[in-house]
Amino acid sequence: MNQDQNSNDIPVVVVTGASAGIGRGAAIEIARRGMRVVATYNSRPQEAEETVRLVRESGGDAVALRLDIAHSDQFPAFRQELTEAISAAWGATTVRALVNNAGFGGGLPFTEMTEDAFDRYYRVLLKGPYFLTQALLPLLSDGGSVVNVSSSSVRPGDTEAGYSGYAGMKGGLVTATRYLANELAGRGITVNSVAPGPTRTRISDDAFDRFPEIIDGIAARTALGRIGEPQDVGRVIAFLVSTDAGWITGQDIQVSGGFAL
Repeated sequence: MNQDQNSNDIPVVVVTGASAGIGRGAAIEIARRGMRVVATYNSRPQEAEETVRLVRESGGDAVALRLDIAHSDQFPAFRQELTEAISAAWGATTVRALVNNAGFGGGLPFTEMTEDAFDRYYRVLLKGPYFLTQALLPLLSDGGSVVNVSSSSVRPGDTEAGYSGYAGMKGGLVTATRYLANELAGRGITVNSVAPGPTRTRISDDAFDRFPEIIDGIAARTALGRIGEPQDVGRVIAFLVSTDAGWITGQDIQVSGGFAL
């Protein structure tokens, strides 16, 4: 990228939950496309700073901000902090895109589901992304984009027992994505979701690292014969927040290597 380019012309993308996994993969791939990144984290500031380091190592730039997606009452304060951060870092006044990635995994059998557990799924996986998008809408550029991270568990064929709460919220997010694509189209804002299949991330307490014996069975259910890596999903997210994807909206795009086809 031309170093003499005016900083106001440099698009900025907010990626929630970017301290590891898909969020980190997305941050790096977005930066490689010449965009600046605001990487949010909740409880791991050192890992968020590692994401910033990796982004800069790839030739881009990023800043890290704390955000707890479970507490929507904090979103107005976060918007103000974000406004100040992008102005200080790059002289920017708007963001090009929001990637709603922050979340958590893990299942809970229906017979063991509690209202508290169900409410946590709701706050983090559906309510949080929905109202964060609303809170940041005044900062979002016309012609910008929103990408929500859903899950292959929403689709028929991937209905593993114990994921009714998790998949129910991700399914709600996919539906909201389609409706928001319609509502925000007047400003030229695209809204899509990506649905990762099993991916090597920190979700479920690093299950693939702790239990490597499960990988072969999952790979056997995947058409392309392996589990996903964060960069696999990150590249698709980077495409969707770019102007190259400006004619795609209201879609839930499977990024799963053909899992459970």
